[in-house]
Amino acid sequence: MNITPEHNARMAKMTFASVYPHYITKVQRKGRTKEELHQVIAWLTGFEDKKLQELVEKKVTFETFFENAKLNPNAHLITGVICGYRIEEIENPLTKQVRYLDKLVDELAKGKKMEKILRQA
Repeated sequence: MNITPEHNARMAKMTFASVYPHYITKVQRKGRTKEELHQVIAWLTGFEDKKLQELVEKKVTFETFFENAKLNPNAHLITGVICGYRIEEIENPLTKQVRYLDKLVDELAKGKKMEKILRQA
């Protein structure tokens, strides 16, 4: 699937706050916790709970969200297909980072072990 410049622009302007409640619902519906979700987000971005809440309250865009993140050096190990896109083929850095987050949330919801999600094993 090709990613258009319009798609990249839409991803950049989308707010993290608009997606965050969906992440919580998705993982909780599958028996995982908000705390586990926060652990996954912290691993990818370096954001602890307080900073994460602040970013949600400020309704920052994904562009601002990832500009402020300290991306985990092992993030490049996140591969596979999410939302119809193969992560390792995404060229736009911001779109790739958003898809990293989507993939981690998806793995959490699917019941993967935390050490696998956090690329520790």
